[in-house]
Amino acid sequence: MPIPVVIVDDEQLVRAGLRMILEAEPDIEVVGEAGDGAEAVSLVERLDPQVVLMDIQMPGMNGIEATRAIGALGREESSRVLILTTFDLDEYVYESLRAGASGFLLKRTPANELVHGIRVVAAGEALLAPSITRRLLETFASRGSAGAA
Repeated sequence: MPIPVVIVDDEQLVRAGLRMILEAEPDIEVVGEAGDGAEAVSLVERLDPQVVLMDIQMPGMNGIEATRAIGALGREESSRVLILTTFDLDEYVYESLRAGASGFLLKRTPANELVHGIRVVAAGEALLAPSITRRLLETFASRGSAGAA
């Protein structure tokens, strides 16, 4: 059974490109698209996808707020949100994870890694872009050595 995915991005051209990439995979099915966070929450409530591919910066309700709202729908098995954004900012990473996102990738991620990310998140695992993982580890390590001194 294919992984049902909803794509959320305010740029229609980006949604179309992501749909083309994902629909080329036999185990992924794009079941809906949304142009903002409020529309995304409504679609998720109606379609109950396994994965939501979510942009952060959108008009109205942004991706972080939408991620929080999706988690608050009260479903036994809630949709897993994979953030896909241009912004490589630590504050967005932390806010997304606190809101309940299962992963955080950058739009410069190669298509095969994006597809892999959707499969990982659908399987219940977490995923971060390698550059973000490196920074988080550096931050964690520097705090650990400062506390040990």
